[in-house]
Amino acid sequence: MTTDTQAHDVIGDLIGKAKAAGADAADAVLLQSTSLSHAQRLGAIERLEREESRDLGLRVFLGKHQAFVSSTDLSPAAIDELLERAMAMARSVPEDPYCGIADPDQLAGEIPSLDICDDSEPSPEALIERAKICEEAARGVAGVTNSEGAEASWSFGRVALAASNGFAGDYAVSRHATSVSVLAGEGLGMERDYDYSTAVYRDDLEGPGAIGRRAGERAVRRLGARKPATGKLTVVYDPRAANSLLGHLSGAISGPAIARGTSFLKDKLGEAVFAPGITIVDDPLRRRGLRSRPFDAEGVATARRNIVEDGRLATWVLSLSSARQLGMATTGHAVRGTSGPPSPATSNLYLEPGSQTPQELIADIRQGFYVTEMMGMGINGVTGDYSRGASGFRIENGEITYPVHEVTIAGNLKDMFRHLTPANDLTFRYGINAPTLRIEAMTVAGE
Repeated sequence: MTTDTQAHDVIGDLIGKAKAAGADAADAVLLQSTSLSHAQRLGAIERLEREESRDLGLRVFLGKHQAFVSSTDLSPAAIDELLERAMAMARSVPEDPYCGIADPDQLAGEIPSLDICDDSEPSPEALIERAKICEEAARGVAGVTNSEGAEASWSFGRVALAASNGFAGDYAVSRHATSVSVLAGEGLGMERDYDYSTAVYRDDLEGPGAIGRRAGERAVRRLGARKPATGKLTVVYDPRAANSLLGHLSGAISGPAIARGTSFLKDKLGEAVFAPGITIVDDPLRRRGLRSRPFDAEGVATARRNIVEDGRLATWVLSLSSARQLGMATTGHAVRGTSGPPSPATSNLYLEPGSQTPQELIADIRQGFYVTEMMGMGINGVTGDYSRGASGFRIENGEITYPVHEVTIAGNLKDMFRHLTPANDLTFRYGINAPTLRIEAMTVAGE
C-alpha cells in the first residue's frame, strides 16, 4: 500500500508525462484497498481472508478524443507502457464532443474532513468473535432450525485523483459490517430472513447479538406464510424495502438517461412528481456517511442538495459530460473506476420523515400489504412501469397480521411517487435511506 505522498507522486508524474507526450489534457486516479473478512456457518469457519489491491487509471485527451487505460503494476516500465497505450488509443477513437476535464474554476478548493475513515484494522480474532456472537444469537431464537451463515468484515480504501487542470486530492474511507441469515421451520415450510449492520466506525456498528436476534425473530415471524388473493391494496414499505424506491428515482434522474431521453422523468424537471411536503436530499458531506465524498471523481466540489423539494423535482444528477450534453452545470456527482469515464451517481440519498408514526400510517388501512423484502428488478426506466416480487405481511383493519409470500407488486413509478406518504421513523442505516412509506392503490398479485 502506497502512502498519500507516494500516491500523489505516482499520479502527478503520470500527468506530467502525458502532457510531455502530447496530450492536451489528462487525469489519473489511484484506488487502493485493504479488506479483511470472515464467514462462518453453524459455528465452523468457512472463510478468513485478507486482501490488498491497487489500481491505477489514466485518461488522456487529444482534442475531443479520449482514451482510458488501467494497470495494477506501478513499476516505471509498466507506467511508461500504460501511457504509450493510452496515447495510441486516443489517436484512433472517434471524437466525443462532450468529453473533457473540469475548468479550474469548477474544482474543489478546500477539501472538507468528513470523518469517514476508521483505519484501525481489527484482528481476525475480533471478526471471528463478532460473527460467532451474531450467528449464535440468531440460532438461539426459538423456531430457528438452520443457518446460512454469519459474516464480519472490515475494509479500508484510499482514493487519489490528479488532473492537468491543477487538481490534486485524496481521501480515505472505511467500512465495518456484520451480517447473518438463518432459516426457521422444517421441510417445505421453511422460511429465511436476515439482518446486517454497516458503519464507517466499528463503534457505530449495532451489536452482533442484536443483529442476530432480529434476524432469527424475522425468520420465525415468516412461518406459515400464504399467497394472498390478487387485488388493489394499499402497500406499506418497511424501511429496508422503502429505500429501493429512492434507488429507482436515482436512476431516473441520472444525466445520461435524461440526455438519451430514456427516463420516465425526462420532461419533469421543476415539476411536481411527489406529493407536496415530500423532500428528498442527497448529502455527500454527511459526517460518517456510508457514501460520503469530499469531492467527486472529476475534482469538483460536492454539496448537499435537495433532489426533490416540496414534491417538486429540483435537479438532475450530473457529471461534466452529461451536464454538457444538457447545456447545464455539473452537480458534482461524478464517480469512476479506473477503466472508464466518470458517470453520475447519488451519495447519501434519503427521504425526509413525515409526521405520523408507522402505526398511525397503517391504522386506517382495511386491507393492505406490508412489504419487508423485495426480489427481482422488473422496472422499465422509460415508462416507469414497476413489477417486483415481494414478501411481507397482510394488513387487516389497521393491524399487521399473517405473513405472505410469492407476491408481485405492480404499478407505475410516476403514480407511486405522487401517492407516497412517509412515516416519521427515518434512521440512517444504509447508503440510501427512507422511513416507512405508504402507497395507495397498487396491484398485489398472489393467487
